[in-house]
Amino acid sequence: RWIYTVKYKADGTIDRFKARLVAKGYTQTYGIDYTETFAPVARINTVRVLLSLAANLDWPLQQFDVKNAFLHGELSEEVYMDLSPGCMIPERHSQKVCKLKKSLYGLKQSPRAWFGRFTKSMIAFGYYQSNSDHTLFLKKQQGKITALIVYVDDMIVTGNDSEERKSLQEYLSREFEMKDLGP
Repeated sequence: RWIYTVKYKADGTIDRFKARLVAKGYTQTYGIDYTETFAPVARINTVRVLLSLAANLDWPLQQFDVKNAFLHGELSEEVYMDLSPGCMIPERHSQKVCKLKKSLYGLKQSPRAWFGRFTKSMIAFGYYQSNSDHTLFLKKQQGKITALIVYVDDMIVTGNDSEERKSLQEYLSREFEMKDLGP
């Protein structure tokens, strides 16, 4: 179904109108439409340590949000969906369904699919995933370090390598549509 939302600015005026197609995940069957749903979530202690490091070492913090993050997830299962309401199709095709290639909001495996896609991108860019918290990605080069922690579709980047932070921001902006939330 379609979910419509009105987004407001801080002063109460309308910023934009938003429409999102949401799948009926509650109709999915384990083992048929999905197998795994788990996606790691940043541990609060890891966030605290990262923020403490940044504060104590005077590292800048940068926050980002990935727009429509779940739509970037790649499905490993075959998932079919009825045509969305309002879809303009000839009557003879009204009984057809869509085979999804990417995840949608509402699917049980969407968070996992998104995190898998994000992890693949980070590793391809030379980062490694922490063993103690899988949402923490690190890159060390020439005595400098850059760290990124992700919480669903929000992330914090810090470190003492300004060139790498800028390069990471440019890379992620090419891979995903990003919103810079500032320091």
